[in-house]
Amino acid sequence: MADNMETRREGEERNKDRSWIGLIIRFIVAAIVLMITAYVTPGFSRMSFGTALLAAIIIAALDYIIQKVFKIDASPFGRGIIGFITAAVIIYITQFIVPGMEVTLLGAIIGAAVIGIIDAIIPTNVV
Repeated sequence: MADNMETRREGEERNKDRSWIGLIIRFIVAAIVLMITAYVTPGFSRMSFGTALLAAIIIAALDYIIQKVFKIDASPFGRGIIGFITAAVIIYITQFIVPGMEVTLLGAIIGAAVIGIIDAIIPTNVV
């Protein structure tokens, strides 16, 4: 009986480690997607990996807050026009929080579309 509980605790520890690794991988992939988006989108400044990683974290945090407060998921294509507009607004707001990131309103709209297309091809939901 004690061996069973110990085995269960070890399994839970491994799952926690995997969730952290999955979260880190998710943010790295999201940062790379942001860098690609910045490269191909007019009105979106090119950014370093560190800036893109910080922007990915801020975008995830803003998405989480909006999701909890307004019950809206900011997914560019997964949630229709409301999700698309919400994603563009989050991208636009992020430039005011992240130093080194500049994006125009049109760039945020096009960027949300590009991120949605890339996300359809390479989903960032690793966790």
